[in-house]
Amino acid sequence: MAWGVSAGILAVVGAGGWIGLSGDGEGGSGSASGAVAVRTDEVAAVAARMRLPWPEEGQASIEVEGVGSLGSRGGREPVQIASVTKVMTAYVILREHPLTADEQGPEITVDEAAAQEAHSLSESSAPVREGQRLTQRNLLELLLLPSGNNVARLLARWDAGSQEAFAAKMNRAAAGLGMSRTTYTGASGIEATTRSTADDQLKLARQAMKDPVLRAVVAMRSTTVAGTAGTVPNTNRLLDKPGVIGLKTGSSTAAGGNLMWAAEAGSGTARRLVLGVVLGQRVDTSPTEGLQAAFENSGRLIDAVQKDLPAALDGASGKPAEL
Repeated sequence: MAWGVSAGILAVVGAGGWIGLSGDGEGGSGSASGAVAVRTDEVAAVAARMRLPWPEEGQASIEVEGVGSLGSRGGREPVQIASVTKVMTAYVILREHPLTADEQGPEITVDEAAAQEAHSLSESSAPVREGQRLTQRNLLELLLLPSGNNVARLLARWDAGSQEAFAAKMNRAAAGLGMSRTTYTGASGIEATTRSTADDQLKLARQAMKDPVLRAVVAMRSTTVAGTAGTVPNTNRLLDKPGVIGLKTGSSTAAGGNLMWAAEAGSGTARRLVLGVVLGQRVDTSPTEGLQAAFENSGRLIDAVQKDLPAALDGASGKPAEL
């Protein structure tokens, strides 16, 4: 299947900062003044030099910050994304209730519904108790690390009063990011009617990694809950891989294995943020089998980018042209 490459700008990164992707209206999380770039038509040459091991099933899309798209596979038909949905949940919560890197935010009381759902045997949940007061930051950790559906719905009620009202906010945010093939119908992702594409979710990943709190949370290996013994681990086992710094898992029998990921390629001042989304791996098997396939296929893509990107950048252009 053929894959497309979007034009972008390849920039030299100074002082270890990130350069935002071209066409990204909100800019990157860092900047490099006086950056020199190659011509935009040479971005295709970078992608052409990459030998990426695309998954044979589902959808996948990758981009490199400061370079542009490395392509996508699997078409643009919206599919179920399961708990990858929670990245938008966290994004909307932090847009409505911003936190600085060292802030915990307001305390939120765990209601009866969230406490009862903590004992569910049919969906992922986080260990919370009725009446417990947890900070916004701690709840974001319980949303994104163990993928607590009960916490997703609790945060939706806290912010908007109901899941329906919160889903409307999620859809408005998606529209604002140009995610034209995405529909959210709940905060957790358990609903089969929540659907998106790898390309659309990549747009969200780009924005999510600009928020320092969200970026820090998705890189955590575990968290704790006050009054609960032990730690709560992150479901994203890909964090054990060198250079991986996030983002979010999602799996179900109907959705298959899904993974939105962020990794670094290169070193020193030449390091670059690589973002990818892999959807629909081993659909109609078990969630465990699907997620394992998502980890394996994403890991192979990350290995290839980390290995081949420096040479692809060097070979794509001769002397950089001033913009």
